Amino acid sequence: MKLPVIDLSPYLEISAKPSENSLNLGHQLDPQLKSLCAEVSRTLRETGALLVKDPRCSAEDNDRFIDMMEKYFERPQEFKRLQERPHLHYQVGVTPEGVEVPRSFVDEEMKEKLSAMPKEFQPSTPMGPDPKWRYMWRVGPRPSNTRFQELNSEPVIPEGFPEWKDTMDSWGYKMIAAIEAVAEMAAIGFGLPKDAFISLMKQGPHLLAPTGSDLRRYGQESTVFAGYHYDLNFLTIHGRSRFPGLNIWLRNGQKMEVKVPVGCLLIQTGKQIEWLTAGDCIAGMHEVVVTNRTVDAITLALQENRSLWRVSSTLFAHIASDAVLQPLGHFAESPLASKYPPICAGEFVEQELAVINLKGNKGEP
Repeated sequence: MKLPVIDLSPYLEISAKPSENSLNLGHQLDPQLKSLCAEVSRTLRETGALLVKDPRCSAEDNDRFIDMMEKYFERPQEFKRLQERPHLHYQVGVTPEGVEVPRSFVDEEMKEKLSAMPKEFQPSTPMGPDPKWRYMWRVGPRPSNTRFQELNSEPVIPEGFPEWKDTMDSWGYKMIAAIEAVAEMAAIGFGLPKDAFISLMKQGPHLLAPTGSDLRRYGQESTVFAGYHYDLNFLTIHGRSRFPGLNIWLRNGQKMEVKVPVGCLLIQTGKQIEWLTAGDCIAGMHEVVVTNRTVDAITLALQENRSLWRVSSTLFAHIASDAVLQPLGHFAESPLASKYPPICAGEFVEQELAVINLKGNKGEP
């Protein structure tokens, strides 16, 4: 099975017209656009993932961002650790390798489910914490008054990268714009007001969170860079990586390697959209592993004298920390709604971070 590629251009064109901005449920939309919105919600529901083409996000933008992050991750470990903020639960600055713990490594209930899967669909087994680095960069305005200050902290800028803020903000804002378009289309497809999701995203603690995996040290086939897990946020978006290795699980349990075409973005469902839809759309499970295709890409990069850091240009779009997560609209009447009781989004995030080792009593990993 291949994920469909949704071109956002037709929706962006019509949503830019003032007459369309007051649309509620999308009843007045062109039938083809309504069909496109239905395909977005259906694909997110069935696969937990979606490929999109956004004319505002070019392959050149993605390359500029990855070029800079490769240079950063290639810097010595002592330099990178200057940007480490464990007392803020690593929610800004760098997270060194060996800190993030995949949920499949600590969640006993999940381990049982995995062992019951057919062998060909089982994820790779991590040997411990993920051997990847990550950089957390806040994108967008923050609330002036919030109960969750540590989730809305000031950004960290490494020395020697004068282009850092502009590059991070430019790529981050473009990816958030793509997420917002998809969130509107998904809301229409789910039969909700078009702003049902994006109204809750305003001033959310959105994170541009690229990972860096050292393929020179960890390029052996079957090495697990990100163990089987779901994302705790609303929707996750990635630009195309220069090295393959991402596997996702469809709702039917089937495992699938994702191939992102040039110029496209990958969107994945997180736990917050599952909450808001009472489980109609569930958080997508995924992992990043060195596969035989990754090894081939390493060989080619060596021949072309390119960087051997695998960078993912990942952005986590969040519901605002002080907003309440609860099933929206008709989803509140779902028989599963009781599984998703109202909870403040910031409180939910803190609970999830505690499980994957990014929140301790004193901020230690």
